Amino acid sequence: MNTSSAPGKIILFGEHAVVYGRPALAVPVTQVQAEAVVSKTDSVANSRTGTDSGRGEIWIDAPDIGLHDKLSRLTPNHPLAAVVSVALAALEIKSPPPLTVQIHSTIPVASGLGSGAAVSVAVIRALSAFFSRTLSDDHVSALAFEVERLHHGTPSGIDNTVITYGKPVYFVKDQPIEIFHAGSPLTFVIADTGISAPTKESVGDVRKLWEEDKTRLESIFDSIGKVVNLARENIEKGETAGLGALMDQNHTLLQDLTVSSPELNRLVEAARRSGALGAKLSGGGRGGNMIALVQKENAPAVAKALKSAGARRTIVTTVQ
Repeated sequence: MNTSSAPGKIILFGEHAVVYGRPALAVPVTQVQAEAVVSKTDSVANSRTGTDSGRGEIWIDAPDIGLHDKLSRLTPNHPLAAVVSVALAALEIKSPPPLTVQIHSTIPVASGLGSGAAVSVAVIRALSAFFSRTLSDDHVSALAFEVERLHHGTPSGIDNTVITYGKPVYFVKDQPIEIFHAGSPLTFVIADTGISAPTKESVGDVRKLWEEDKTRLESIFDSIGKVVNLARENIEKGETAGLGALMDQNHTLLQDLTVSSPELNRLVEAARRSGALGAKLSGGGRGGNMIALVQKENAPAVAKALKSAGARRTIVTTVQ
């Protein structure tokens, strides 16, 4: 039996524009995790000794989503089937013994916390450990990205990157990743609207807007890119006041991209009224999560205000 886990993530700045080559900042959220356990299937005696030379049946057990089925019965583009198949191909395992891949996750689905990428990373690493093969972080991230395309259509690659490395990342598509560090600890309250919002849909809608008016959309993306770079400077210097204002600015630009929602706007305003230094949606938008930068001692009050404003759940996390 081999077990692996992977954290969730939040995008601090730069969502959507990152798909178009602008930078983004993202950090892991260790308070939520996806876990994968790979074990030999006990019902086949020879699988215990590894003497079964024929191709074994692989079962996928994901009770959180009510799935318990054979890999062979799932469609090839099913995300869980895809990640197992992609991992086995990368590991050059053509005839695996009978296996069970069990998946649990505390990361809400379609909420902007990187649920799909976290599951992929956990499964890939659990399978590589089971077969005693070593995959580099770069390789794990690249494999998870292949599966991300099923979730999101045209993903930037930021989810699989920050989740694979488990560190704060300054990300530009198709460029080497950069790890950044906060000059002083930063506390964020994450609030879930409770509305499922698949990133693929909002990314597709922004793509349509871009095709209709590339000049305007490129200008918005440029503005977001400038905010991201200023935010990185503020984070590395530990200047929280300026960072909060940049979050507010980024949220306004995301509203211009039509990816916010009344629920997200309500939570953002509630956070600001309760003393947050700044707040914005995080991720694909149209639902999912928002984040608020707060003074550590004020986190409980902001979390309470967000719950009162309709948040389904809140998470307090620290970036260092």
